[in-house]
Amino acid sequence: MRVLQRISCLVVAMMICSLTPISAQPQSTSNRTPSATPGSAPGTMMLTIFLRHDESKTLDEINAHLKQTGFARNFPPPGTEVVSWYVMMGIGQVVTLRFPAEKLREVNLAIEHGAWGAFRTEFYPTYDYKSVWEASRKQ
Repeated sequence: MRVLQRISCLVVAMMICSLTPISAQPQSTSNRTPSATPGSAPGTMMLTIFLRHDESKTLDEINAHLKQTGFARNFPPPGTEVVSWYVMMGIGQVVTLRFPAEKLREVNLAIEHGAWGAFRTEFYPTYDYKSVWEASRKQ
């Protein structure tokens, strides 16, 4: 089931990259194309990753695994932007990245090589809805 969930999340992420979302904000005459998602450049995507703590391990064991795999050194891969990184008590860590769509495989491999064994992972294609929400409140 987890494999199917991961595959479907990755397929959705690739589909989102190929879509042309319409911004709710008026477009300026800058280099930004009218189809760009608010807050991101064309061809970029956002991905939220849940790093769920493995509760069968102590925090020291989790940190030792992350150090052994070089997770802090290799994640996020070059060319990705950390939009947010939160610790959620009882869950683990929640990281949202923004990156060019063609870097999706690199992001996935960085998680597989470094975080697996310390965390259970979930991936969610993400987009910034704040400007749309703010525009709807003004109406």
